[in-house]
Amino acid sequence: MYQRLAHIALVVREYDEAIDFYVNKLGFTLLEDTKLTEEKRWVMVAPAGAKECCLLLARAANEEQRKAIGNQTGGRVFLFLFTDNFQRDYERYLSEGVEFVRQPEDQPHGRVAVFADLYGNLWDLIAPAAEKNQGLLK
Repeated sequence: MYQRLAHIALVVREYDEAIDFYVNKLGFTLLEDTKLTEEKRWVMVAPAGAKECCLLLARAANEEQRKAIGNQTGGRVFLFLFTDNFQRDYERYLSEGVEFVRQPEDQPHGRVAVFADLYGNLWDLIAPAAEKNQGLLK
């Protein structure tokens, strides 16, 4: 049996500001931006080199969805971004003005720092420990 996560929906305020943050600040690739209706687009972004899962940027369509922007997991870290070069990405994000809410530290599972996206969702930037990696970066 084979299953995989294909897309993770991320509720955003506006498409273009979200694209700008993920593509220009985090260095993600814009995979698709297709207009579906006057109000709705199919927008997918992914980290450089990602082959399996991507983010589907979903513009909030009502008040209930707008309440979830920036708090999709109740204040817990939401997404975990693995990197093959922690220092490179950490310094790039700092230079782009990305806010780190927890500074880098070594943990049993690797080197990690927590940053907030433009809406306040928390992300782990992780360089996995070699013995814990198990091919996850390939």
